Amino acid sequence: MADETDSRNPVPASLAEFYLTTPFTLALLLVANALAFLVGVRYYVETMPAVATFLWPLYGDSPTALALGTLVLAALIPFAGRRLSAVPRTTALSFLTTLAVVWLVKTGLWTFLALNVPLVRPDLPNDLYVGFDADSLWAYWGILATHAAFLGEALLLAHVGRTSRRTLAAVAALALANDLFDYGYLLGLPLANHPPVRYDPGWMLALGSLTATVVAVAVAAVVLPSGDSGDPRRNG
Repeated sequence: MADETDSRNPVPASLAEFYLTTPFTLALLLVANALAFLVGVRYYVETMPAVATFLWPLYGDSPTALALGTLVLAALIPFAGRRLSAVPRTTALSFLTTLAVVWLVKTGLWTFLALNVPLVRPDLPNDLYVGFDADSLWAYWGILATHAAFLGEALLLAHVGRTSRRTLAAVAALALANDLFDYGYLLGLPLANHPPVRYDPGWMLALGSLTATVVAVAVAAVVLPSGDSGDPRRNG
């Protein structure tokens, strides 16, 4: 079972072990992630040709977060039916887990901010997302609900790996690069690759994205156990 440092994670280690090592629930999570990934790609697919292929992971925020989470889940397949402590906390797995946790938390928070920006923009005569018609049930409430699940998955996956200041710094740099990639045009850079939203994003959403990055890295620092990933106590 996970060690005492996991007590900072609000999801109990026993619950994480059940979902991540029980063959049925692990398979269910993999299928759910795969379906959500396809839905996410569909959201971006019309605008993806304008972005260089090798930059798609930076452009497709939600699909990228799901892909990272799925890779962590896939790494657990050989340990299905065993204790979570049997999973070796290698440097590669710990880095991947930290990356997945940060991207899942950041994307979940960014989505809430992005969908609610129109509520605080006086220049918009009508809200572009919030409502109770058929479109809003998916484009607002449905998307909020699915991205809230990102936060839950991040807390589950945090039981898989470890992190360190160096790892957190590297992942934070990647997340900030993602922000610059999306909103660099506000600084005069030839970049305008923000996710397709129903309004023209400006500084408010850019600052919201930066805030989401800072919060996501802080959450990862709290919920991921820290220390040497080669500690034999963590390698089962």
